[in-house]
Amino acid sequence: MCRIGCIKSLDPFHPRFALNLMLPQQKGHDNSGFALVMKDLSGIFEPYKKYPILSYSSTAKGRDIIEAYMLDRGFGRPVFQWKPKTKIFTDQFDFEKMDYYGFEAFALPVITQGTTEEEKGEFLLNTHLELREILEETGDGYIFSFWPDTLTLKEIGNPNHIGDYFNLWEENEAILAKNIMVQYRQNTNYDIVRYAAHPFFLQGYTLCANGENTNYVKNKEAQQNLHRGYIGFESDSQCFLYTLHYTHHQLKWPLSYYKHVITPLPFDEMESHPNKALLLKLRESLTHLEINGPNTIIGLLPDNTLFTTCDSKKLRPVVIGTDGRMVGITSEVPGLNMILPHRNAENDIYPNERETVVIGNDLRIERWKQQ
Repeated sequence: MCRIGCIKSLDPFHPRFALNLMLPQQKGHDNSGFALVMKDLSGIFEPYKKYPILSYSSTAKGRDIIEAYMLDRGFGRPVFQWKPKTKIFTDQFDFEKMDYYGFEAFALPVITQGTTEEEKGEFLLNTHLELREILEETGDGYIFSFWPDTLTLKEIGNPNHIGDYFNLWEENEAILAKNIMVQYRQNTNYDIVRYAAHPFFLQGYTLCANGENTNYVKNKEAQQNLHRGYIGFESDSQCFLYTLHYTHHQLKWPLSYYKHVITPLPFDEMESHPNKALLLKLRESLTHLEINGPNTIIGLLPDNTLFTTCDSKKLRPVVIGTDGRMVGITSEVPGLNMILPHRNAENDIYPNERETVVIGNDLRIERWKQQ
């Protein structure tokens, strides 16, 4: 069972809080994966919020490949790059360290001037996909995200050791964000690779999940033909992200439709529903995107709206807590106790199987009933 969580705050905070959120839940981690995605950055990245940040890990050769590609593509050299202050790597660190970790902000090439925001987003996605393909051919690196105001770190190994190596346990004012999503274990039904460690990211959409999707093959076969960005499928949970991106970004439907697509109402409940015709049409046309099996989903939209929803039987746990300045979503209450010790736990929310809980950037919490 994966260990997942997300923190959203009115004030910028350090990744240490996300690690502490996971600390009481670490019993289940098996060194299969660690990842975090930070959005709405502050600290040293705040002056560069409008620039897309390339997050990657690579060999020394891979770094040269990336540098040459970005120059050839018209990006030039980074306007800013953060090289984490790491500790000396010794045998005490139990993870698969890469030679280089890059977090580099780039100015957009001249050819993008005069294009729309949507066209810029497509250009960034193409760059991401092309770089990933080049590095996969040589086996020299991994591209995790290339998007404004977003930083992604993924590794395989002991998450506590990874946090220690990157000095993520030591709070400072350099690396801060208002949204951090974290995961301590990837789905081990499949090969253990860095890309399989969620949170997954695509064009501003971020998602992690706890559980499994027994409709994986059905989802995968459909999604491979829906969009060029739906690739890899290293984990069955990636399908959740691709369906979110497809319904919200490609079809431009409201977020409330996402729940109706992945876990539609039973037919007998649709019969008496005022929007029966719409719901039947959704189920008829997108049945290949329905999910099954025990799972909890946590997602962040490009505008940093946070949400969580569960499978139709509520077979995986999730809890939401807040102290008014910070909201945490995670699998187990002890995680909230670590980061929000002074909250009123009686107000914690345990979403049911027929709702989506949504948290806005003002931390207002809404419970959307699927009805």
